[in-house]
Amino acid sequence: MSMTNPAPTSLSRVAENGALLKQDMSARARVIENAIDALLPPTTGGDARLIDAMRYATLGGGKRLRGYLAMTVASLFDVPASQSARTAASVEMLHAYSLVHDDLPAMDDDDMRRGQPSTHRKFDEATAILAGDALQTKAFEILASAQTHASADVRIDLISCFAEASGAAGMVGGQMIDMEGEGRALPLDEVRHLHALKTGCLIRYSAECGAILGQATPDLRKRLRSYGTSIGAAFQIADDILDTTATAEELGKTAGKDEASGKSTFVALLGIDGAQKEATRLTELAVAELEPFGARADRLRDLAYYVIERRN
Repeated sequence: MSMTNPAPTSLSRVAENGALLKQDMSARARVIENAIDALLPPTTGGDARLIDAMRYATLGGGKRLRGYLAMTVASLFDVPASQSARTAASVEMLHAYSLVHDDLPAMDDDDMRRGQPSTHRKFDEATAILAGDALQTKAFEILASAQTHASADVRIDLISCFAEASGAAGMVGGQMIDMEGEGRALPLDEVRHLHALKTGCLIRYSAECGAILGQATPDLRKRLRSYGTSIGAAFQIADDILDTTATAEELGKTAGKDEASGKSTFVALLGIDGAQKEATRLTELAVAELEPFGARADRLRDLAYYVIERRN
């Protein structure tokens, strides 16, 4: 892989390169959308309602941040788009399952997602539960296929890291800690931990899986894993800020849910200014990890700043 001197970084990158990032994200989102569409074809059989709910939960919306990360990191190692798009689709399916279940009355009880009725409101609770279950298993099925990568070792690595990031030691465990913490004042370290699991692990994996596909050296893989960890933490802080400052129209979901639920957030603990400073610190840490990749990683640098500047 060719390495060049890294481009200068500053928070002005969003203003300077925002259009380029937006174009690249839109282009990759279309590729990911097409991959999901092909992997979840509609059917007229007895499972038609289930497939419809799965397609509803995954198609036609969202930033595709996790899928974009997977494809963009993989491109650093010249991984064919046909392989990285499948991996990106699997990440987006698992993320969609988590959102479908999070919105259920037994969890966050939210009627809106991406400006549309939540899956359980569009269909029904039982169908939403089954759709989430099926999306989770489909995500692993995709990674197990030789179409994703010819090497069984690579596929096992993808699956193992994915399972760790999404299970009790990752996303699901973080959700449990979050639920247990409602109505209690959690210390900052515990809030960091729960969000590192609930949100951060899947974003970290999204960066690392591109390195796994590309069979990166241990040092480069570690750097990309650290990059993903830092932007995952920054992403959650930005979410906490948006939950306090943005409207439901901007978010595409109910605003102010965290405060109403009595959850401990970065904003509650640090204030908006303190939370913004912490997000900026994490972003700078993430960008520093990209130094060996030079200008090839410019869109990943832009993405790191976009994560804390976005309005939804």
